[in-house]
Amino acid sequence: QVQLVESGGGLVQPGGSLRLSCAVSGSIFSIYAMGWYRQAPGKQRELVATSTSGGIINYAGFVKGRFTISRDNAKNTAYLQMSSLKPEDTAVYYCNAVVNGRQGYWGQGTQVTVSS
Repeated sequence: QVQLVESGGGLVQPGGSLRLSCAVSGSIFSIYAMGWYRQAPGKQRELVATSTSGGIINYAGFVKGRFTISRDNAKNTAYLQMSSLKPEDTAVYYCNAVVNGRQGYWGQGTQVTVSS
């Protein structure tokens, strides 16, 4: 059984920063890709950033250099460093991983609220 647990969300003022973490645990043989998605109220879940084990990184256009995804493979953990946060970044942020060749592993989500 594989579990993903996110942490690091919270309330931050516009222009502030947060770092999200996603730890994968369980029966892990390989983690091909890890990524971050977000879902704002009334909107569909959307891609934020992904990172493969081969070092391929992909960002959504709205990131525009403000967010950085990284991975600590020894800890089976991915991070999302977010800077210059805007109110429109407010959403539940979800971690996703491709583990042991299977897609569809999701965390429970962590709330990020950007407000003054």
